Amino acid sequence: MIEYNVYCDESCHLEHDNHDFMVIGAVYCPKEKVGEINFRLKQIKKDFGLSATQEIKWSKLSKSNYNVVKDMIYKFFDDDDLHFRVIIIDKTKLDFKKHKNQNYSSFYYVAYYEMLKAIISPNYNYNIYLDIKDTNSQTRIDKLKECLEKYINKTYSRKLVKKVQHVKSHEIQIMQLTDLLIGAIAYDYHYKNQTKSKSAIINLLKRLSGYDFRHTTLLREDKFNLLVLEEKNSVFRNLQQ
Repeated sequence: MIEYNVYCDESCHLEHDNHDFMVIGAVYCPKEKVGEINFRLKQIKKDFGLSATQEIKWSKLSKSNYNVVKDMIYKFFDDDDLHFRVIIIDKTKLDFKKHKNQNYSSFYYVAYYEMLKAIISPNYNYNIYLDIKDTNSQTRIDKLKECLEKYINKTYSRKLVKKVQHVKSHEIQIMQLTDLLIGAIAYDYHYKNQTKSKSAIINLLKRLSGYDFRHTTLLREDKFNLLVLEEKNSVFRNLQQ
């Protein structure tokens, strides 16, 4: 049975962080390809004189590491084993007064499920990894496990999601790739005055993906899959039920 590793991350996901859009996404690939892909991403760093262990993050993108990030983006699009799924949620449209059985915390986990369900197939097994962020990381893992058990594992005769655990992003190259893609989309939604380096990477992503980040792709889009949730979207309403 083929296994997939799914590396998840989020940006602007806190309820009161002065950002209007929550972005949750994941880069995923066959487990058997993880070692090879991580090696190639490390090699990109070495090609530009960086340590293979140096963490690349969207928040640290500048002129000095622009070429590293650019080549990592090209690596993502050139490798048929790498895939990306993301959802963008307008938090200003969330009204939990209308949905008393839901709150922001529970909505967050159901939103995570909504992101993951387009990745998960009944034909494969999945290992899901989240970047460890703070002292609440274990609580976050436990709640996500509970959510996936409710919506996925109990639906099928066998367990599709084998594990959900946190990892340290500086140790996982593919997780750093997730951070770059998630960070670029969140930044594009929130900042009109963009730095030159970040604007160039965002434009590169739009050109290579063929998408502007503002519209939902077809569900079967396999490489760069986006779901933009708006109040008129039936999925958005269902998430709050």
